[in-house]
Amino acid sequence: MAELFDSYDKTYNAVVQSSIDFSGLPHDFFIVAKVQILRELLAERLSRKPAVDALDVGCGVGTLHPLVRGMFRRFCGVDVSAASVAQARQKNRDVEYEAYDGDALPYSDASFDLATAICVMHHVPPGSWLGFLREVRRVVRPGGLVCIIEHNPFNPLTRLAVARCEFDDDAVLLRASQTQRLMIDAGLHDIDTRYFLLLPWAAPIMRRVEHGLRHVPLGAQYATCGVA
Repeated sequence: MAELFDSYDKTYNAVVQSSIDFSGLPHDFFIVAKVQILRELLAERLSRKPAVDALDVGCGVGTLHPLVRGMFRRFCGVDVSAASVAQARQKNRDVEYEAYDGDALPYSDASFDLATAICVMHHVPPGSWLGFLREVRRVVRPGGLVCIIEHNPFNPLTRLAVARCEFDDDAVLLRASQTQRLMIDAGLHDIDTRYFLLLPWAAPIMRRVEHGLRHVPLGAQYATCGVA
C-alpha cells in the first residue's frame, strides 16, 4: 500500500480529478463538503471543549489541511506513504506529520479529541478493519470522537468514480451499517451517520437542502462518528 501511494505523491489530485470529471465538478467541491461535515461535528459534539486536538489518519498529500487551518489547537496527519507525507509537510508547515507502518499509530493513548480517516478504510484489507478502528480509538481521549468518512456503495455515481480511479483497484467499499457495527465492536458508542454529496451544487440554499436530507442513504459519501 505504501509503495502504491508513494508512486502517486505528485499526481494524486490529478488522478482523483480524472476519476470524477464526468460529474463536471472540481475536486475542491468534494473537499469542501468534507470540511463542512467536520465543522458540523465540532459544533454539535465537541463545542464544550475550548480547544480541540485532531488527527487525520491516512492524510495523503494533505489536500484537505489548508481548509481546516484554525479549527484545531493541534493538528496532526499520518500516512503509510512517506512520499505523500513529505509533500504534505512542504505545503502545510503548521501541521505535524508522521509516516507510519499502517498498524500502530505513532502516538500515545488518549492523545486527541478527534481522529478522522477520510476515504481510507476502503483501502484497508477487510480482515484488518476492526483492528484499524481499535487503533484509531486508542489515541482518542474519553469523550472524544472518531469520524470515518467513506464512499457510499449504494450511490451509482460513487461506484463509477471508484471504477475510474487508478489507485482504487483494491477498494472494498463499506456500507454505513458495516462501519457502524465495526465502531461498536471497537468500543465506540453514540454512533451517528450522515450522508452528503447528494446535490452537485455549491449554492447555499442547495447546501441547506442537502443538510436536511443527511439521513437519507443516497449521498455519494457518508460520515459515521462514534464517541470513545
